[in-house]
This record gives sequence, structure tokens and C-alpha cells, in this order.
Amino acid sequence: MRTAILFFLTVLSTTFFCGCSKSNNTGPSPIPLPPTTNDFIKYSIRQGQQYCDQNAFITVAYSELKFTVKFDNTAKYQTIDPTNQDDINKLYGFSDNKKSHQEYSARFGWNWTRDSLRLFAYIYNNGVRASKEISVIKTDIEYACSIKVSDSIYLFTLNDKTLAMPRKSITAKAEGYKLFPYFGGDETAPHDITIWIRED
Repeated sequence: MRTAILFFLTVLSTTFFCGCSKSNNTGPSPIPLPPTTNDFIKYSIRQGQQYCDQNAFITVAYSELKFTVKFDNTAKYQTIDPTNQDDINKLYGFSDNKKSHQEYSARFGWNWTRDSLRLFAYIYNNGVRASKEISVIKTDIEYACSIKVSDSIYLFTLNDKTLAMPRKSITAKAEGYKLFPYFGGDETAPHDITIWIRED
């Protein structure tokens, strides 16, 4: 019981006092009911912000997270500092190992670089970050995504393409909290960005 309480307090404080990347900005208060269209949830990251406006604390225990995502033209952007253009924004995923997401986590990332929208596998193991590009995708098209927990690996799948990443968590399932869309990197969103996600 004491371990569960400590875990809850740790992730709760981390969610609201630690950014999802190099930024230390705190996030907005969660709202209970995000807007939906055809079972998709519309996530908006407002200009000058990093957290989406549907950021919330939700505990999870996943063997596999499956969702469908669709971007629109707001995914195209230019950073103020050109060296930040390759920074990976966060799409969707979860923390793991009953720890904060900057210790253990797995999620999809994305960015707009070299005139293309790119999706990435993005993880933390014992506080060490790693990422790999999965594929270039297009706007206004739905893509099936999943992150499967399989012992010592995460299997990231985008449509029919799968990429393995190491997992050093010791829990049988990914036990933690859900991670929502986040811009950055070092910079805030240069304009309003909209991402549509449906959990499958």
C-alpha cells in the first residue's frame, strides 16, 4: 500500500512539475471531456504552448496501446532557431515501471523536417533517452499505431512497419500514466497545432 501511494504521489508531482522534454514549463490543469468527432479526440496545442489542452493524469497498465492518428496541415512548422527543427515532439504513449516518464516511458514522437512529417519511436530507460525514426507520413491520412510491451523490448508498429526498442522496466505490463501530445523540444508551438487520435 505504501508503495502504491508513493508511486501515485511521484507521478502526480512529475506530471505537473516536469516537462515531457528539455523544457521545464508546467502544464495546464486537465479538463474532463475533450471534444470528439467520429470517435477521434481532437488534441490542440495552442500557439506559444507546449502541452495540449486535453492534458490529464490517467493511470494505465498496458500490454499494448493501440491508436489511430491523423495530422492536418498545422503539423507543418518552422522553429525560430533552425537547430531546433529536428527536435522531436511527443505524440502519444505511456510512462512505465511505476516511475516518471523521464525515467521510463515509451511513446510515438513526430516532427516536421526536410519538408516531411516524420514519426519516431521515443523512449526513456533509467533516465536515458533514445529515439529512432519509423517512417515519413502524410497529413490528412489515418495511420494505425501501437506500442506493445514484450519483456525487454517495446514493439512500435505503424501500419505494417514494426520497430523494436529496448525496455529495461521490470513490471510485466507498462504500469504508469498516459502521455498526451506535447510540442518540443526547446520551443513552444509557433502556431495552433491540431492532432486527431482515436484509441482502438
